[in-house]
Amino acid sequence: MKKILLIEDNEAILKGLKYSLEQEMFEVEIAKDFETAKEKLCSNEYNLIILDVMLPDGNGFELCKCIKQKIETPVIFLTAKDEEQDVVKGFELGADDYVIKPFRIRELISRINNILKRYEKESTNTLRTGNILIDLDASRVYVNDKEIIFTALEYKILVLLFSNMGRTVTRENILDKIWDVAGNFVNDNTLTVYVKRIRAKLGENDVIKTIKGIGYRVDK
Repeated sequence: MKKILLIEDNEAILKGLKYSLEQEMFEVEIAKDFETAKEKLCSNEYNLIILDVMLPDGNGFELCKCIKQKIETPVIFLTAKDEEQDVVKGFELGADDYVIKPFRIRELISRINNILKRYEKESTNTLRTGNILIDLDASRVYVNDKEIIFTALEYKILVLLFSNMGRTVTRENILDKIWDVAGNFVNDNTLTVYVKRIRAKLGENDVIKTIKGIGYRVDK
């Protein structure tokens, strides 16, 4: 069963939308404010987030920014803010859709299903965390939707780390699985240089953590 976090403070919308989504066999959790939403996001995993912009204790745009920096869960804005600048801002922050109130429930459910299908398709042939996406079919890496060029060996190391997301990969394990383009064994010092280059190309994304004396880990 797909799990949705509904972040909304309007009781009438909460009640009606929760009921309709549950009729479609979604599991729905509710957060009525910014802080509750953050707490739920820290302790639970969701397939999709529906988010209002105007919350009693915070701004939905800021919450979306935090979400997209840390997890790959799709976000739909559901809001009365219908100015073009607000819609554009929502998409620039990484929202997958922007639905303006009042809304038609069947249309919203259709949008939800389409987004979930797209993410399911992506997950079969991509590796993603935050704003970093690895397209395994095309052997390409994107940061903020911009392609970043990696050498063959850099790419191999990156895929190995991302394929073991959440788990520490030892230096010995990495060295055992990679060879340079000439078929030569890569030594420990060279590995350190390659990881440094990979980090530089990923820019401000500090996703590759050094586990001192052991290896490296990419967190989800």
